[in-house]
Amino acid sequence: MSTAYAVGDTFTETTGPVDRADFVKYAGASGDFNRIHYDEPFVTDAGYDSVFGQGMFTAGVASGLVREVFGLHALAEFDTRFVAQVWPGDTLTTTVEIEAIDEGDDERRIEASVTVVNQDDEPVITGNAVAVQ
Repeated sequence: MSTAYAVGDTFTETTGPVDRADFVKYAGASGDFNRIHYDEPFVTDAGYDSVFGQGMFTAGVASGLVREVFGLHALAEFDTRFVAQVWPGDTLTTTVEIEAIDEGDDERRIEASVTVVNQDDEPVITGNAVAVQ
C-alpha cells in the first residue's frame, strides 16, 4: 500500500459475515478453547444468546488491514480494546484513520486510530497503531 499518507486518510476493509467455524478455526490456531466460543448449550446455560468470537480473533481481523496499510516492517505499535462481542453472522468493517504524522530528522512517525464495527455500525474493537518509516 502507499507510503504517502496525510492526516485524515482513511482505509477500510470488510470481513464476513463471520461464523462459528471462524471461531473454531481461530481456537485451533490460538489454543483458546474456551467453550463460550463454540459450545451453544454451554453458553445458553450461562445466559448468553449464542457463542461469540474471541477478542483476539477480532483483533486479528483488524490487524489484517493495519498490516496492509503500513506493512509489517514499519509497524511499531498496535493496541486494541475489546468493546463488544462478535456474534456468528456479524459482518465486520475495519477502519484505519491517519491521525498524526511527525516528520523527524531520520524517520517519520505515523499515528492512526483503528476501529472495527459490526453491521449495525456498533464498535466491537477500538485501538491505535503507530508506524515508523
